[in-house]
Amino acid sequence: MKAIIIAAGHGSRLLPLTLTTPKCLVPVGGRAILDHQLDAIAAAGIDRAVVVGGYRIGQIAEHLAARRAGGLTTELVFNPFWSAASSIGSVWAARAHLGGAFALMNGDTVFDADVMRGAVEAAPSGVTLMVEALGAAELDDMLVAVERGRVLAVGKTLDGATHRSLGLVLSRGGDAYARALRLVIGEDEGIHAYHHAIVDRLAKADAVAAVTIPADGHWQEIDRPEDIDRWRREHGGG
Repeated sequence: MKAIIIAAGHGSRLLPLTLTTPKCLVPVGGRAILDHQLDAIAAAGIDRAVVVGGYRIGQIAEHLAARRAGGLTTELVFNPFWSAASSIGSVWAARAHLGGAFALMNGDTVFDADVMRGAVEAAPSGVTLMVEALGAAELDDMLVAVERGRVLAVGKTLDGATHRSLGLVLSRGGDAYARALRLVIGEDEGIHAYHHAIVDRLAKADAVAAVTIPADGHWQEIDRPEDIDRWRREHGGG
């Protein structure tokens, strides 16, 4: 299995931290978001990571070159449409890597290593979306309706939502995800879709499993400066 990290966007809601720095390189607890992710990926037993960059991609290239590999091979892919398309554009840029088993994730999410390891171990065959049981919806949540371990629908606004997405999609192989990608991005305004629209399309065909992380599994989307403060409060340190 390989990891695919979507890290092309500007991260305007993290300004001024992203004024001259890619979002994935913003430090959280003294380490870049990307390093948190790569360490968790390696701890989960994944030995290859594909990073999709766009905004200030040269800095990402330098960071990866300077990073100690730790048994993890990394490859950087350029999304030339990062400023014009939504996150689905980065998935499209990485489409050559969707043929085998993969774990695709947003480039702004910090996972505990156990969450990543548990996701890889728990994902059944086919396509899986990692979710968390929904208490009260928070700003920017990607909402998910789940029933009997299956994803019914995904969206920013969603009646009957029971969970929130971690932004982590796993596939054990096959071409279902890649075929759905082509259909979604080919629609009117398809380039402006979130990559979760791919999962939503597959869910309509009852083709996506939902795996809920345990209550003590910790993850944090880093979308705004207050998210960094929240991580510090929960983990301590700078």
